[in-house]
Amino acid sequence: MSNSEIKKLKLGTDDNINSNIEKIRELFPNAAIEKNNRYILDFELLKQELLESIIEDEEKYQLNWIGKKEAVKEADNPTNKTLMPIREKSVDFDNTKNIYIEGDNLDVLKLLKKSYLSKIKVIYIDPPYNTGHDFIYNDKFKKNTLNKLKKLGQNDYGKSQSNYESHSQWLSMMYPRLKLARDLLAEDGVIFISIDDNELNNLKLICDEIFGEDNYIALLTVENNPKGRKNSKFISVSCEYCLIYGKNINSSYFIENIPKEAKEMKLDDGGNFVHNSGRRVIVGENYFNKLAANKNSEKYYSVYYNQSLDDLIICKENDIDDVRNDLMQKQYKRYISFRDGNFVENTYSINRFKELFNNDCLDFKNDKIYEKNFSTAIRMKNLLINRKYQGIVNNKIVDVQLDFKTTSAGTYLKNLFDGVLLFPAPKNVNFIKLLLSLFEEKDYYVMDFFAGSATTAQAVLELNAVDNGNRKYIMVQIPEKCPEKSEAFKLGYNTICEIGEERIRRAAKKIKKQTNAEIDYGFKVYKIENSNTEYLDYY
Repeated sequence: MSNSEIKKLKLGTDDNINSNIEKIRELFPNAAIEKNNRYILDFELLKQELLESIIEDEEKYQLNWIGKKEAVKEADNPTNKTLMPIREKSVDFDNTKNIYIEGDNLDVLKLLKKSYLSKIKVIYIDPPYNTGHDFIYNDKFKKNTLNKLKKLGQNDYGKSQSNYESHSQWLSMMYPRLKLARDLLAEDGVIFISIDDNELNNLKLICDEIFGEDNYIALLTVENNPKGRKNSKFISVSCEYCLIYGKNINSSYFIENIPKEAKEMKLDDGGNFVHNSGRRVIVGENYFNKLAANKNSEKYYSVYYNQSLDDLIICKENDIDDVRNDLMQKQYKRYISFRDGNFVENTYSINRFKELFNNDCLDFKNDKIYEKNFSTAIRMKNLLINRKYQGIVNNKIVDVQLDFKTTSAGTYLKNLFDGVLLFPAPKNVNFIKLLLSLFEEKDYYVMDFFAGSATTAQAVLELNAVDNGNRKYIMVQIPEKCPEKSEAFKLGYNTICEIGEERIRRAAKKIKKQTNAEIDYGFKVYKIENSNTEYLDYY
């Protein structure tokens, strides 16, 4: 969106349930009954209308839990909340496109649908892992779920822990939020969800249901604690996970973003780094391409090359022994694709081959022509290990450090706040930057609705400063109170939101000083309140 485009963010949400009922009433008017000035559905009549399409009591593979019905419904329930601007907490409010919102993300996600429906390219979240100490979201359906569990006389699945720590509570909290997140994703958008093994399996199942199993991309294993947890039972746990789904996997793609090792590369005559092994043969003996049956094919040709003149001539020859002796006498060397004494189609068409030659992408060796591999990056693997090496970045040998450790993230945050660690176990900014660099575009929205200490916002700023990008962030965090005995509270920080907002200010100042990059360092702060206005302007 350009600065001149002013959109309206409606400060309330439509009742999606009533809207859906109205759509059904238009198709099947006899199945909707008016009661107390609103329509309700008569499912028996609706079943009669769709008799042949109704499948009665058919078993199917799915995840069920106590409270699921309420959780599914919650995503469509309206909210009467509004977003109120807090200019005194904001930075460059009138010009910035970045947003920080204080409030329960369930209400916020519903409100954001009005302006950001199908517009968010990347969502990264680090939700509560349901470890017993990180579950603070108070949802409308929680009371109903607790009552059902109480009637059963047990906790979830017989697990010996409080209801607040149960699988059902966690799933009921996550489901509507992920359902709303899917609506916000662009068609080519991707969501990354950090998680540990407490809820990994359940998270995978509800994501399959919400995003579609076909839109599953990968599960990353991230080495965040190389030494392993000392309090782990049986196995010393040294990693956590990141689950990845696309809105539409056919519209999404990742680029290669891990620098290649310098020892695998060498300089060519033009001063560019190329891979020194594993080059691809595109003209020469070939046991993969099909025989050249069609002499008119664009892939049927012979190549004559004079190295001293750096001159290339393409010929069409009727027979494999039909050699151009006139060119051979002028020190041209003949290159053909063949197998068992027969011509084989070349890998590329004539035009594409000439394009590679003109761009100095070909390597002529003995009786083969290789395509130079100028790529200095490789595809990210699903196992992310901490390591240091010399790699190639921007055609230069540099020191590369892949650091995903939680301790490193804590050290950075501690230094940023003058030696005091205000937030326990923050996410590693290098990990978030690596995820954001998977996309070729540099101008898109990034959302994190479990913002915590606002690591994602810093990752956006750092990446923009490096590649002159125009990524915008939307951070959402519930204003959880800082414990009175915590260092954060002692220093005057009352909520996690205040820590996150101050982190963005300090990180922005540091990034600007180090890079002098001209990017958007500001952010607008909003908070959730009961609705008393209809619209809110945003840029």
